[in-house]
Amino acid sequence: MIPRTFPPAPGWSPDGHRIKSEIDYGRGPEKTWIYGALRVRDGHEVTMTAPSRNSTFYQQFLQKIETSNPVGDIYVVTDNLSSHNSLSTRTWLEDHPRIRHVFIPVGACWLNLQEG
Repeated sequence: MIPRTFPPAPGWSPDGHRIKSEIDYGRGPEKTWIYGALRVRDGHEVTMTAPSRNSTFYQQFLQKIETSNPVGDIYVVTDNLSSHNSLSTRTWLEDHPRIRHVFIPVGACWLNLQEG
């Protein structure tokens, strides 16, 4: 999450309206990406932060999910971000057959509970 600053408005305009300040918003290098998974059966969660959203960090996150679920199949419901379906991720998944991706349909973001 990127912290935002909102400088205070200098006061009221001569005609009695509140003076609005511009929102200080940017996508600079200070952003942090948050990965999250929820085991629906018992509410166990796995989270991870990363400085970038790419295949390497996604695979690290999948490894954390696999470690926290030592037995059984793991179904990961995800969107169609390129790092979720990249060649390196697909190759990584070949060595981790318990993890199975279930992709939500393209354009169906309302099905992704993280978007809410």
